[in-house]
Amino acid sequence: MCLTGVDYFSTLGYQPGIAFLAAGTLSPIATVILVLVTLFGAYPVYGKVAEQSPNGQGSISMLERIFPSWTGKIVVLCLLGFAATDFIITITLSSADATAHIIENPFLPSWLHHQVGLTLLLLILLGAIFLRGFKEAVDLAVILVGIYLTLNAIVISVAVAKVAQHPEMIGHWTQQLWRQHSNLGLMIAGSLLLFPKLALGLSGFETGVAVMPLITGDRIRNTKKLLLIAALIMSVFLIASSFVTAVLIAPSAFEQGGEANGRALAYLAHRYLGSVFGTIYDLSTIAILSFAGASAMAGLLNLVPRYLPRYGMAPNWARASRPLVIVFCVISFAVTLIFHANVDAQGGAYATGVLVLMSSAAIAVTIFHWRTWLRWGFLLISVIFVYTTFANMVQRPEGIKIAFAFIGLTILSSLLSRALRATELRIREVIMDDSCKEFLSHDRDQVIRLISHRPDNRTVEEYAALDALARAAHNLSRNEQLLFLEIERSDSSEFEASLKMTGVCVGPYKVLRASSPAVPNAIAAILIYLRGVTEHLPHIYFSWSEENPVKQTFRFLFLGEGDVPPVTHEILRQSIADPQQRPFVHVT
Repeated sequence: MCLTGVDYFSTLGYQPGIAFLAAGTLSPIATVILVLVTLFGAYPVYGKVAEQSPNGQGSISMLERIFPSWTGKIVVLCLLGFAATDFIITITLSSADATAHIIENPFLPSWLHHQVGLTLLLLILLGAIFLRGFKEAVDLAVILVGIYLTLNAIVISVAVAKVAQHPEMIGHWTQQLWRQHSNLGLMIAGSLLLFPKLALGLSGFETGVAVMPLITGDRIRNTKKLLLIAALIMSVFLIASSFVTAVLIAPSAFEQGGEANGRALAYLAHRYLGSVFGTIYDLSTIAILSFAGASAMAGLLNLVPRYLPRYGMAPNWARASRPLVIVFCVISFAVTLIFHANVDAQGGAYATGVLVLMSSAAIAVTIFHWRTWLRWGFLLISVIFVYTTFANMVQRPEGIKIAFAFIGLTILSSLLSRALRATELRIREVIMDDSCKEFLSHDRDQVIRLISHRPDNRTVEEYAALDALARAAHNLSRNEQLLFLEIERSDSSEFEASLKMTGVCVGPYKVLRASSPAVPNAIAAILIYLRGVTEHLPHIYFSWSEENPVKQTFRFLFLGEGDVPPVTHEILRQSIADPQQRPFVHVT
């Protein structure tokens, strides 16, 4: 809970200020709306997400199952682009906000007032923690969250006591409220319309699902407990903080350049508890904001290895955590330099990434429960999140531009990786049934000769004609056993697969049949398997394709077919360094 909480709870550092700037005196009521959406919208949705993806993939895995083949892969890549936007901007924005708190502290020497430099230093420290190990990150998160929530409880309790001692402050606030909004209905309506501007208060809640692999025992039930406890704790803090800041702080202090801008609770800590306690509070806020990227880093380290390497859209080393930490840190450095560590410049992208992921989760849950009465509730939640997402995009269009840049880079790098890895073997194992084994055992010299065949009608005449052509073209005697090899293309969007072969007889002709996402890779894997079983080099006979080679290349990359003979030979060449040990590839 604390690992996901370093992002979720850290929003207390800026959420009260954002709420007042967006809603003014309405901020406590608007925050109550935010809390209701969290408890009765986000929590039920992510509880269902936890049921459907107990390994922590979240709503992305649900949508992957809904949309088949390349459609599902493209949907996943787009959502991964939004997830990268959310998590990377969480890392950079939180570090930049922590730097802002450092610079605004009165005890910091002026020569250290370097926004970009300090932000990069915080990013290096975050990366160093994850390079050391994941357990260390969890342990540190527990300490930071415990201290931070305790200090916030003290500040808010003191602020509530001040309000109780001066009830006229509440009267002044309510007078302003009624002066601006003549009735309760208008207040609620105004708060609902302002909800998209407060939606960052949901940031970090969704990462609770991402840490599911770390949870022991009944993983689904315990994840729901984690989400509910985090939501209840945050709900109390959000409502209380928005109330005391609205009542105790002058509106001008929230404006740009004001003492409470972006640090409302820190302002109250310094004002009512003194500079020493205020500095301790600042240090805690700085620590949790700079470490808020830990939950985002955990989310990235959970998502990327589960999808991109399996799709062939990332190198195999992307399955390991430490190389990925370095990659994500480098990307974070680049984003920080591009935006000059400016918090406001990154806010739109931050909100866009968060809201798109939450909308996709709500939509996925709605689809999964479409045949039950629950669909109406989840449909309403989906409408709320989709409306909030589009409203945020209209208000801050730079967010969707940044998100599209991440999506474009994700898709481009993924397709490039898929092309570079296309000639990998890609077959995890080859399994032959008893008929296949019997066919092999009948070959007297154990030099297996295969005819690659793409069947049309599978008639005896079809096999007889191809058998005669192969024997004539390659000067093979009638006594030489030839086996037909037929690979049916399965879902070409899959990258790795197990190959299950069955043996059938069509008249006097023996046929080996299998299905695979990529035909050349499957044939190469079968040849290598046969070499191991028989201890002799097998032969495969092809016919040249008559199609354009450029067209054939694209067919291979995206459909798993194409110009099979040269690709099969290339896969064998890359897999077997010694030419004397490679199976023979013949083409006529």
